[in-house]
Formats: sequence, C-alpha cells, structure tokens
Amino acid sequence: MGVDWAEEPGCNKMKVLIVGAGLGGLTAAACLMKRGHEVVVLEQSPELGEVGAGIQLSANAVKVVDSLGLRDELDRAGVRPLAYEFRRFDTGEMLHRVPLNEDDTHERLHGTPYYHVHRRDLHRILADAVQGLDPGCIRLSARTVGFAETASGVSVVLEDGREFAGDVLVGADGIKSVIRRSIVGSDRPVYTGQAAWRVVVPAERLPAEVMRPVVTVWCGPRNHAVVYLLRAGTLLNFVGCHEREWEEESWTARRPWGELQQDYAGWHPEVQAIIAATERDQCFRWALNSRELRERWSTARATLLGDAIHPTLPYMAQGAVMAIEDAAVLARCLDGGEAIADALRRYERNRAPRTTRIVRESAEHGELFHITDAAEMRAAFIRKDIARSRREWLYCYEPLTVELP
Repeated sequence: MGVDWAEEPGCNKMKVLIVGAGLGGLTAAACLMKRGHEVVVLEQSPELGEVGAGIQLSANAVKVVDSLGLRDELDRAGVRPLAYEFRRFDTGEMLHRVPLNEDDTHERLHGTPYYHVHRRDLHRILADAVQGLDPGCIRLSARTVGFAETASGVSVVLEDGREFAGDVLVGADGIKSVIRRSIVGSDRPVYTGQAAWRVVVPAERLPAEVMRPVVTVWCGPRNHAVVYLLRAGTLLNFVGCHEREWEEESWTARRPWGELQQDYAGWHPEVQAIIAATERDQCFRWALNSRELRERWSTARATLLGDAIHPTLPYMAQGAVMAIEDAAVLARCLDGGEAIADALRRYERNRAPRTTRIVRESAEHGELFHITDAAEMRAAFIRKDIARSRREWLYCYEPLTVELP
C-alpha cells in the first residue's frame, strides 16, 4: 500500500530545480511534487527517454515506487525472478543461491516482491507520473553549464543562456555531473579496468533451458556475465563484465559480435547459446567508471544524488536502487521543517555511509566473481555468504521510514 501523502508532515513549500531526467531525477521530482513542492526538471537531451536494458529492483526501491502509486505499472512491466544463482563459468556448478520470489521469500522478509524491469519501461512509468502531476515541469534541450547561489536562492544557467531560479538545486545528472564540479571539485571519472557488454535477445531466438526465471551470474577468470528475463519473459538481458584496457565510455557504442564471442569462448553452453542468438549488429559495450567517494555532497542550497555522487559497479544490482533511495530520503529531509542547508546536511549525513558501503561491496563482488581457481572461488563464496548479507542489511533498508538523525 502506498503512503497517504495527505498525512505527511508539512513544511514550507519550495521550488526545486532538478538537473537530469534519469531514474533518480524523476523519482525525486515525483516524491517532491507529491509533497506539494514546485519542481522544474532540466534535461539536456532533446527527447525524454532512457538508454540501457535491464535493471533489478529490490524491496528498498520498490517501496518508493509503490509509495508513488506505481505498483500496478511495475507489475505489468516487470518480471519476478525466483532466485539468484551464482554458477561457475564452464561447468555450471552452483556456487551460491539467494532465494528471491521463490516461496515469496523476498516479500515475506522485506515487504515487496523483487523485480526485473527494462530501464525504458521504468523510465516511462516515472516520467508519466511526473508529467501527470505537472505536464510542463520537464524542460528538454536544457543543457546546464553551471549554477550560482545566494542566501535567498539558487539559479541554474543553461548553455543557451536561459536561467532558472529556485530555492533548492538537485544534481541528478549522472557520472559526468556538471553540478558535482561546483560542489566537490573537478575530479574526473576513473576507469575501473572493466567494461560491460550489453545484449538483449528475444525469447523466440533462444532454447527453453536458457529462459529460466532466475538471475544467473556466471563467474569466471577476470570476467563474469549476468543473465535474466525482461518484459514478461519475452526478452533475455545479458550483461558481461570483462577486465580489459580502457576504451570509449558510451552506453551506445557498438562492438563486433566476434569480440563478444571471443570474450566468452569456452564458457557454459547456455552462455554460448545466448551469444549465438545475438543480433550481430546489436552488441554494445561500455567502460565502467567510478568516482572518488565523498562525504560532502551539498552546499547551502544544492546537493547531489545517484551516480552524480556515488557511481558504483553493477555487481550488487543497486545503482538505480541507490538513486531511488536518495530521492525518497532527500524529499523527507526537505520536508523536515528545518533550514534548507540543515536539511541537505541531514540528507548527506544519512545517505553517505550506506552508499559508501554499497560502492565498496560492489567492487568486492567483482573481485569475487573473477577468481580464476575454482576451489578458491568456491571457498570465497562460502566466506562471503551473499544471501545473509543482502537479507540482513541491504534489502531491508526502509527509505520511507528509516530514522534520519
């Protein structure tokens, strides 16, 4: 059941400028508008949309989507996987298993099902919700080049010379964030040494044994692949993360199918079947970058969320989830009745430790998944006990109700 917004504690209503209309920016916009704030979303692209393929939503994000009244749309767009299965890349040996919707485990423990959803579907759901609240709040072709703030407000300057003024600014503009530079300095994204293949294959091109309703993580030497279903099982999402020399960072960069085939030569027959069924001109690969972790996220009237402040490797499937958590907690902090600067400090104070832990553990998962020796990998999975870790601190987080000291 969603939150009864009419019963939320009130505060002075503000005008909030959000730079970036990705998943985090749109979630923040919806959360803030539901609380009565005026919102303007500035998106540099000429069209509203999202690139990429599948994402995973655990209960800590689903509860926020549910609170916006969007659970039915998520049910229609999403797939509910039974479990996580971590397998050895060549033999298929089961290394570890995390129950998800099997026997309603995730919902019983954490309050909601676990979903797979296409990024474009979730983006559309959130964009429709935001535009339903205010049809004119999203401004396209609005490339931000900087901002300025005073004691009484903040203003954003666009590349074409336009300016937008408000009370608060939220930088949700991704890993190459323009807003970040003015808050934490001009540090640059750093290549992690890993790049990710992204492939989506229609179900009719694949054998039935590949289309199992689970998340399969195939773990191998300096390389792993994550496979799961999308759109009611009509699509299979394949993400392969391989250690390699630096290359272009772009979600839309196509690479030769032969390179994909070579990267997974000798892997399990299920992986081979997916690669064989892939459209030869639909193989995408992008560099995985990171940023230096920061405790300072805000000025007196501007703050950051999502990849703009804590980009993470995708190995715990929590990147989009963290941005959604950020959005909900930020909206709550701005509704706390305190000065804006104090509210933003409370937001970063409560979010920084959790997001830092997720960023670091995601990197550790990458090391775990890439162990060369089978016996060493087997022992490492036992020590890590991923199921317990996710149950005890990750999925049980409550962004709508967690105490915010």
